[in-house]
Amino acid sequence: MRFAGAAAPNMADWRLFVELEELGFDSAWVPDSQMIWSDPFAVLALVAANTSRIRVGTGVVTAPTRLAPVTAHAIASINQLAPGRTFMGIGSGHTSMRAMGFETMKGPAFRDYLRVVRALLHGEEVDYTYEGETRPIRFLHPDQGYIETDHPVEIYVGADGPIALKAAGAYGDGRISSLDATPDRMVGALAMARQGAEAVGRALPDEFPAIGLTPCCVLRPGETLASERVVDQVGATVVGMLHMWYELYMTYGSDAVVPEACRDEWERYLRLIDGWNLPKEKLHQRLHLGHATFLVPEERPLITPALIRASGALVGEPDEIVARLREQEAAGLRELVLLPSLADARDVFRDFAREIMPRY
Repeated sequence: MRFAGAAAPNMADWRLFVELEELGFDSAWVPDSQMIWSDPFAVLALVAANTSRIRVGTGVVTAPTRLAPVTAHAIASINQLAPGRTFMGIGSGHTSMRAMGFETMKGPAFRDYLRVVRALLHGEEVDYTYEGETRPIRFLHPDQGYIETDHPVEIYVGADGPIALKAAGAYGDGRISSLDATPDRMVGALAMARQGAEAVGRALPDEFPAIGLTPCCVLRPGETLASERVVDQVGATVVGMLHMWYELYMTYGSDAVVPEACRDEWERYLRLIDGWNLPKEKLHQRLHLGHATFLVPEERPLITPALIRASGALVGEPDEIVARLREQEAAGLRELVLLPSLADARDVFRDFAREIMPRY
C-alpha cells in the first residue's frame, strides 16, 4: 500500500507537498481546478525540483480544460525534473467544469483523450483530431531536454461509471475514485477495467492499482464523528459530496443518489440554496465555494456523522483505520490519497504519518 497526500495547491505554500517527502509519504498528488486553486503544473515544477524520492503528479488534472497534447506535454515537462517518479491522475472535469457552470467531458471524448495522451507519453506517433480534422502528431524533440518520455508517466484515471472504467483499462495504469466504494464495488470496477483492456488487445497486469481519495482524521481519545476537530479536518472535502449530489439533481431531475441516512442533511442543503436567491446562471459560483479547501460557515452544520460516514471519509482510532485499510487492500486498493481541508493539512499528514503508517 502506498500512502499519499493531496491538498489545494497554493503557489504561496508549495512547500506543503515537499513536507510530505519528509514525513515519509510515497506520493504527492496536486489537484487541478482553474477557478479555485493555483495551476497544478506550476506547483508541481517547484515540488519536483525540491524533492528527490517522493512520486509527484496531478491528482487529478482535468481533461476538458486542456488539449490532449498540451496535457501530455505539461506532465512530460515535469517528468524531465523528476524522471521515473512522475505520474498523472486525470479526470473528466467534475469540479473544474462545474465551477464554471458547464458539464464534464463526455465518455467517448474522454476515452479518445486518454488514447492520445498515453501514446505521446510513450514516445509514439498518434492520430489526433482537432476541430474535425485528423493529423498524425508526435513530440519532435524528445531527446533535447525539453521533456522526458524515456520513463513513461503512469496514468491513473478518475473512473466510476462503465465507460470511464473501460477507458481506464484501455489506456490507464490504474483508476482513482473516492474511498466510499465497498470492496464488492472495487472488485466489480476492476472487472470492468479488464473488459476495456481486452477490447484494445491489452492485457492488464494482475496488480492494476485502485487508488482511493479521501478526507481523514485520526481520532483522539474521547472524540467522535461530531467533534469540532473532526469537522475541521474533513468538512471541506465531505461537503463536496453535497455539491455533487446537487449537480446530479439539477442535471437529471432526480435525487435518487442521496442515501436515506442523509435525507435530513440533503433537505437542509436545498433550503440553504433556496435562501441564496441567486440566478441560475450564477449559482455555480456559490455552489463550489471552498471546495476541498475550506468549509463555508453556513455549510458547517451540514457536516454530520451521517454525512461523514456516507462520504467514505477515513475517520477512526488508529487500529480502526488500519483494519479498514486492510479490508480495502484485500479488495484491490493499492494507494491511499489523503485530501484534508487546507488549513488542517499539515496536522492530518503528521497524524497519519505518526499514528497509522508505522502500524501498517
